[in-house]
Amino acid sequence: MQEHLHALSTFVCEHPSSHLDPAALRRAKWVILDSLAAIAAGMQADEMRRFGDATLAEASPGPCWVVGTGKRSNAGDAALLNGTAGTWLELNEGNLIAKGHPGIQVVPIAIAMAQQLGSSGRDLLRAVLMGYEVASRVGRGARLRLSVHPHGTYGAIGAAVAVGVLKGYDAAAMQELISVAATLGLATSRKTLLEGATVRNVYTGHSGVMGLWAARLIEAGFNGESTGVQSAFGHVLGEAFDETSLSRGLGQEWLINSSYFKLHCTGRYVHAAIDALAEACASQAGGRIAATEIERINVRTFALAAMLNGQNIDSSFGARFSVPFALATLIVHGESSLEAFSDAAVGNPAVQQLCKRIHVQEDPAFTQRYPAEQVCELEIVTRQGKPLRGRCEIMKGEAGNPYKEGEVEAKYAKLATQAWGADVAARLQDCILGLEHIGDFEQSTRSLQL
Repeated sequence: MQEHLHALSTFVCEHPSSHLDPAALRRAKWVILDSLAAIAAGMQADEMRRFGDATLAEASPGPCWVVGTGKRSNAGDAALLNGTAGTWLELNEGNLIAKGHPGIQVVPIAIAMAQQLGSSGRDLLRAVLMGYEVASRVGRGARLRLSVHPHGTYGAIGAAVAVGVLKGYDAAAMQELISVAATLGLATSRKTLLEGATVRNVYTGHSGVMGLWAARLIEAGFNGESTGVQSAFGHVLGEAFDETSLSRGLGQEWLINSSYFKLHCTGRYVHAAIDALAEACASQAGGRIAATEIERINVRTFALAAMLNGQNIDSSFGARFSVPFALATLIVHGESSLEAFSDAAVGNPAVQQLCKRIHVQEDPAFTQRYPAEQVCELEIVTRQGKPLRGRCEIMKGEAGNPYKEGEVEAKYAKLATQAWGADVAARLQDCILGLEHIGDFEQSTRSLQL
């Protein structure tokens, strides 16, 4: 364990910037932009507004964006609020190999610390890339218990690494930092998704705060369990941990290149059914079928998606983790917009009635093929008796089935323009895409009020 952890820490601190993978660097920039847009949109939720107001009322001042509010605060409170808002609408980037969402747990604290420290854009980019890589390698190596939600677990390690990079830690300090952060995660519950419990969103905000605390702890002389990563992810939160995941392919394999972006505001596992629905309806006029023509929809898919089979949906947040609701609202509204998952959509009788006619079950053969493939087969039984069938093998947005050129950029432009206006959205995009040319990130972003 120590050998692999030492190799990883040395890589993080000593791998030459000139040898950073260009594709991974570009991907990291879009992870930052995508995260900022998702945060801004999520910050508008009523609960987030109240949480933000209460937190900022007691927070110490600072130069760090509280995205979507036009306000600034200290690094810890900014990371807490931004990380929490970023998962509210389920529009944030993720990674199936990492078994979760590294980006939204690393980006908020990396940006906040870069603003607080006056770091260069190049250092910010490296912090995001390395924090993402370490978090993903821990996530890849862990066989988490099914009852555990991955948010707020290995994200604390990724956030801590980002802080350590920005503070210029050497390999020994970085190794100690990872060991300390390993046991600062939460006892998270996957059941929060099934119940639509919004406490789940603070898990990602918690990661950023714990990343900052881990750095403060080792600077004060605290130390971590020498096999903390193995203990936390192989015994406490998980059932096993492959320590070779930490060092395997370092410098050749960048896990951020395997990440996905989302255009639908639902849990990732729901997307397989959405893609299958699109194929099933492709032969229909306008690619749609009326809800009144549908007798029943049968869905067979992998286990993690089949768990999201709730038909009694009573909240906008819970709607994002129900395959039946997602399919029903897409059919009724004709799109997967934010409005299609709003409280009004949840209260729509047509959506609720169709939701009860959509049935989801696991196919063990499909589960065996996950995560390399995310197979879903869908059959629409029409009242005329003619079935419509669709299938997904690799969800859109994955590295093996990427969105068409410009689709992710269009998503950013739409959310960012709604939040800040076209001028600020364009200036922010130029800033992030040109990070390596920025000497002082805080100074360069001082005029951008997000």
